[in-house]
Amino acid sequence: MKTTLAIATLAFLPGAFSPPDFLSEQKKFEKVRTAFEEKGGTIGHTLAENGLEADNLNILISVYKDNDELEVYGKKKTDAVYKKLATYRICSRSGQLGPKRKEGDYQVPEGFYHINMFNPSSNFFLSLGINYPNLSDKRKSKATHLGGNIFIHGACVTIGCIPMTDEGIKEIYLYAVHARNNGQTRIPVYIFPFRMTDESFLRYKTRYSANAELLGFWANMKTGYDRFTGERKELKVNVDATGNYQF
Repeated sequence: MKTTLAIATLAFLPGAFSPPDFLSEQKKFEKVRTAFEEKGGTIGHTLAENGLEADNLNILISVYKDNDELEVYGKKKTDAVYKKLATYRICSRSGQLGPKRKEGDYQVPEGFYHINMFNPSSNFFLSLGINYPNLSDKRKSKATHLGGNIFIHGACVTIGCIPMTDEGIKEIYLYAVHARNNGQTRIPVYIFPFRMTDESFLRYKTRYSANAELLGFWANMKTGYDRFTGERKELKVNVDATGNYQF
């Protein structure tokens, strides 16, 4: 969604500020201050329940498109294993299952990404940009223009983004601001087509049996899903010459 960009490109790329400047810069914006006023206590309580603190926090985000859910995981900076902190409902969809491969296809990407932009003045209240297209997308797409400007944002409309409502994005954004302020410059965002358990994967394989290319892509993603859900650790992701993920 290009309209979500607003002024984000001026200063909010991940490397633009070093801690603790990022937090103070974000709080200069009214919507961020509103989020802190309304949701600061909520996320503080959630962190405390999980033995975590805002000034020692790293996060990871996972998305399950066909389940309409986004999960936020957290850990101490020096820990390896993440704990699930919260689950949020994705409030609207566009496109269908399968990865985004070109501009204008209305698809929500599928793959292994990270947050590359904070937008405190989004037209959709607040928004977090992800680094679509990544190297896998570029190597697997045959399109000249792959598109971009994919965000996790407020409101409840989408043409390829992940809409969380204003209430949902307030909390998600605050978790991300704290993590970025603690030096986490590449907050992982894993976007899966569905919860890729063995049982559910068999169902989707039957439903999409005519699409061997898509099933091959999903089988590759399931390797990462199984490792993440089994270990609860950030994945070390590489991309081979064909665009397949390696873990």
